[in-house]
Amino acid sequence: MISSEKTVKTALDSLNNALQRLENAVDRRAENSRNAEEAAAELSRMLEDRSRLAQELDQSEHRSNRLEEANREVSRRLVTAMETIRAVLDR
Repeated sequence: MISSEKTVKTALDSLNNALQRLENAVDRRAENSRNAEEAAAELSRMLEDRSRLAQELDQSEHRSNRLEEANREVSRRLVTAMETIRAVLDR
């Protein structure tokens, strides 16, 4: 009887160990799933940020181009004004 009690106890210990490993595996799986969901949400936020930043960059480049054109026009007008003043002074 002692031998069969040891066998039952050993079987129960093995079962408890197996259940504990299964529970640990389920916990790891749930944690990995949460991590994957968080990563997907973070990726979505990053893609939205990237899109917004790309749009802002395009707008900034457009504004920069307009400012460069205005700068060239002002520079051209200043050169014309200086040439006119020189011509007047040379008379």
